[in-house]
Amino acid sequence: MNLYLDSRTIIVVLGIGYLLALSLGSSYWLDRTNLASIKSYLFAKCLQIIAWFSMAFRGDIVPDFVTISFANSILLAGTALEMVTLLNLHKPIGLKTNIRYTILTICSIIGFQLILLLHNKEDVRIAYISWVTAVMLIPAYRLLLGRGTTMLRRVTGSLYMIAIVVFVARGIIALHSVESASFFIPGIFQLISILGIFLLTVLGSIAFALLLKERTNQELVQLASYDDLTGTLNRRTFTLQAKLALAHYAKKGKPVSYLLFDIDWFKTINDTYGHHVGDLVLQDLASRIKRHLGSEDLFVRYGGDEFGLMLPGTNEAESTQLAEQIKRSLGGSFSEDPPVPYSISMGVLTVVPNKHTQLETLYATCDKALYTAKSNGRDGMYRSQSEQVPETLASC
Repeated sequence: MNLYLDSRTIIVVLGIGYLLALSLGSSYWLDRTNLASIKSYLFAKCLQIIAWFSMAFRGDIVPDFVTISFANSILLAGTALEMVTLLNLHKPIGLKTNIRYTILTICSIIGFQLILLLHNKEDVRIAYISWVTAVMLIPAYRLLLGRGTTMLRRVTGSLYMIAIVVFVARGIIALHSVESASFFIPGIFQLISILGIFLLTVLGSIAFALLLKERTNQELVQLASYDDLTGTLNRRTFTLQAKLALAHYAKKGKPVSYLLFDIDWFKTINDTYGHHVGDLVLQDLASRIKRHLGSEDLFVRYGGDEFGLMLPGTNEAESTQLAEQIKRSLGGSFSEDPPVPYSISMGVLTVVPNKHTQLETLYATCDKALYTAKSNGRDGMYRSQSEQVPETLASC
């Protein structure tokens, strides 16, 4: 049984689909966020809507040649913009990739116009548009790769790979099949073309909504887990992760080092230069220390100018060396106007944890070591020995 579909009806339905995606997206997201990606996505959908409705009524208002040129050009621009937006939701792609997509879009549009002028055959136009669209979708492979890629992104990336295959196949069919691959000629290849466009339409809309929701969730986790001034872990998140690290290294029987430190005379800095400069000092301190940390190290801001470091797998000699490196990196003034020299005092402890080791006990022991370092003249470091860790739980 042959399936024949009216081409104008098909294209109008596709246009309505894009219009629904646009209206739902704008009504849901625009009143919740000002992300540039939202505006880019909605603008891409606007271009695609205009393109589909232009093709639906081709030849009715303006000459067929003009409609084909206009509709396909803005359809290419809309597809490129939608893909750039999705990639930016996955991971910021940078200026170079944006420029490459812009150049690709411009060259693709120019190439299509040259085909219209010099070799205006439907099969060539279909193959060209199909293959250019496939090329624009290729960077979606990034959704499949990379550290921290979620299952949602892998599924989305896989569907885009399927869409690429469909568009490549459509281009090959257009050039080599005796049947037309046009939307306007009923037949099996019309159905394949519709399925490809439908897949891209639905995929783009659903993928954008889900990726945006996932990104929003990640931002909420970031806000709930990190100190917004310094980018370090907040106390709650640090406590959870540090307890897991202690339990893990207790099983391995390997050492864990813990450092507690604060800025000397920080209140004087705030009173003399103002709290804005004090905030800059905190940010500078956190930035300098992060350069010395490994992927498993935990860095927390307890509050005010008090910070802590947990260094899993770091022994006494290594933690002493790291503490000295940190102190050396703080040498000299931080700010140019006004110059604000600052230093830190540190309490350090290294233990081989067991199942009874408590984070609160390590904190209390290091806090005493920090107090001793300050009593000895500040800008110094004092190490507590593991024998000084009390057997019973100390209060923070």
